[in-house]
Amino acid sequence: MLKTTGGVDRRRFCQVAALGGGAALFSAVFPGRPVWAAGAADALLLSCMDYRLVEETERYMAGRGLSHNYDHVAIAGASIGALNSKFPDWGQAFWEQLDIAIQLHGVHKVIVIDHRDCGAYKLILGEDLTPNPGHEMDVHAKQLRLLRTAIKEKHATLDVELLLMALDGKVETVA
Repeated sequence: MLKTTGGVDRRRFCQVAALGGGAALFSAVFPGRPVWAAGAADALLLSCMDYRLVEETERYMAGRGLSHNYDHVAIAGASIGALNSKFPDWGQAFWEQLDIAIQLHGVHKVIVIDHRDCGAYKLILGEDLTPNPGHEMDVHAKQLRLLRTAIKEKHATLDVELLLMALDGKVETVA
């Protein structure tokens, strides 16, 4: 049996790591030991993986006083990435990360930031939304609301905030 220096079965470690989930990984590799995390976080942020908006997203969260006070999950398309039938594993990853964030850091809010000119929306919907900004907002708003409903069904006590970011970093609230 392959072992790490700490006596952990490497094959089992890799199997669990491939499935994802930090607490699940820890529990499988170190059975019987408690899962813990240092500190707490107010929110879980779900954003798109788009490299064009990494700095704008961090700046937005810092401007809200949330630097170092949120867990961050980045999935292509953010809300549509979390809820779609074309790539269901993306959604599974979101739900597992949300559950872990609640367990480890006691998050009480989910902030979802979609963005304009999103390639994942184009890929999943087969439509370029950018030529019509009003229609683009409507499509994002509908998807964001669907995700909020799904989150509230699973975690009724969580607050859910829905946002749409432009490529210049300006953020609009979706009610």
